[in-house]
Amino acid sequence: MMSSNVQQQTLSTSSKYFKMPVAVHLVLQKNDEVLLLLRQGTGFCDGHYSVVAGHLDGGESATSAMIREAAEEAGILIEAKDLTFSCMTHRFSPDRESIDIFYTCATWKNEICNKEPHKCGELRFFPKAQLPSNMVGYVRDGILKSMGNQPYSEYGWKEAT
Repeated sequence: MMSSNVQQQTLSTSSKYFKMPVAVHLVLQKNDEVLLLLRQGTGFCDGHYSVVAGHLDGGESATSAMIREAAEEAGILIEAKDLTFSCMTHRFSPDRESIDIFYTCATWKNEICNKEPHKCGELRFFPKAQLPSNMVGYVRDGILKSMGNQPYSEYGWKEAT
């Protein structure tokens, strides 16, 4: 088992400060349901449900990135005032360390539509209490933490021995 110092050395770049990707995730709610998308053709967790999400492009705030991703993936328009920060996850896997920011939202404009059928098999609302078993693990965790008013989560980390 790696100690956290070894993990950091393995993932660090040659720059003075460690850098990691940041992604935003939309927990879009309608009544007691949440919108999920079925990943396909991406090479990452295909066949599993996730949420509308994406990485920051740089030079944009996390809120702006979430608004952009909602339009790009689901064709919906969201205003910043309707997004609520709900959870931040510090995620670790052997090949990557990242930050995932989850926002909840219950107000949007336009009909939801699949704008990326080459990456998404379907967009569908599921009852919050009955999320599908084939979900991306850290996304399920982020949704549950968001619904449970737990604003911080760590996923994939193992305690150093």
